[in-house]
Amino acid sequence: MTYLVECDQGLNDLATGLFRVFAQFEYCLKVTGHCVASSGDAANPDWTRFARELPPLTGSADPGVAEAISYVLGNPPKKQVYANNVLQWRVVAPQAENENDLILLYVRRFRNNLFHGGKFNGRFFDPERSTELLKHSITVLMAAIIMSPVMLEAYENRTD
Repeated sequence: MTYLVECDQGLNDLATGLFRVFAQFEYCLKVTGHCVASSGDAANPDWTRFARELPPLTGSADPGVAEAISYVLGNPPKKQVYANNVLQWRVVAPQAENENDLILLYVRRFRNNLFHGGKFNGRFFDPERSTELLKHSITVLMAAIIMSPVMLEAYENRTD
């Protein structure tokens, strides 16, 4: 039996792009020392320390970055919760150290919603919003890489 996934190819391509950039970003975090050990000595990226050390993302001269940040902050991804035996979406502001941390937390939340099935069930929920969040999340991650010399060096010299 063949199962068809009825999706817009453009959204599929954007989602694949986000997963790729996200994975490369976390690789760069770890190899640049933005890493902490968890149980069993697993290497986890230290997003918060990176956000603290990064110049303000809002300082980028690129109008596309400003647009991406404005969209992400103005339309933040909701958090999927399970309350009273029902899956629900809630607006929940994450605990953030600074604006960079907040922006990157929202990008991670969107990626987690997508990756863990919160935004996809054979089709993308709210395709217009999903498209915008995908595009802007990629833009934010790439801007953060470009604004950090050590991250940019790791990104440019990766082997994939």
